[in-house]
Amino acid sequence: MTTSIVEELVHRAAEKHGVPGPVAQELLIGSRPCLHLVPFRDLTPAQQEEARPAARTGGLPSLPDGVDWPDGRDPLVLTVDCAAVPREALDIELPHDGSLLFFTEIEYEPESSVVLHVPADARTTERPATYELDGEPAQVRVYQPDVLYPVPGLTVSPDWRDTPATSAFLDGGADRDDILDDFEDAVREAAAGGASHGVSVQLGGFSSPWQLAPDEGDLVLLAQIHGQSIDLNVYTQTLIVGTREDIAQRRYEALEFEQQV
Repeated sequence: MTTSIVEELVHRAAEKHGVPGPVAQELLIGSRPCLHLVPFRDLTPAQQEEARPAARTGGLPSLPDGVDWPDGRDPLVLTVDCAAVPREALDIELPHDGSLLFFTEIEYEPESSVVLHVPADARTTERPATYELDGEPAQVRVYQPDVLYPVPGLTVSPDWRDTPATSAFLDGGADRDDILDDFEDAVREAAAGGASHGVSVQLGGFSSPWQLAPDEGDLVLLAQIHGQSIDLNVYTQTLIVGTREDIAQRRYEALEFEQQV
């Protein structure tokens, strides 16, 4: 979405919900673009007509020759096709091609987690789930694959309500918190074009954590993965953060993983 389109939808939502222009402007200043990755069924009919896959949950990893499962043998939860990611939808720098593979445990607190970039021109082979551990056969947890589609969205800083015009608006009545809640929800829905993204994978933007936000200071969100987007019976949230520089330079070993329940 272009800046003018974002401004238009924010101010339109503000007018509908009785939010003053200066408050809407403070939300805009405190917002960041993101990309929701959702299954086909969560797209609107209009979006389905032009949908192009950009990611996949679960399945087995295709890795270059000489590269095996990461040492922790954590499951593959997400594969992102970097070439299919709309570049304008993010303010963090992802590779322009190839695939990003996310290995982490979503059912229990992960002991180790890994993000790998596989170049587009690398010769790859799908790795099996079975391996040998201390002379005995073992198997990596493999989640059911599901194709995901990109939906540009908008996220808002948790601190934007502390800004001058918004604080003054909140002081004007007991119902103002509810008004701003409805305003925020309307902005997010409009930015996503009506697609459902409550339980999904999110790339970039501000996190929407269940506990303390890990994207603070120099750390920004690379990905937020709801357990139910991988397996409907897993009620966790995995947040992956790093500095903008580490993400841009593909220093994925420096990323931090946090699981919330």
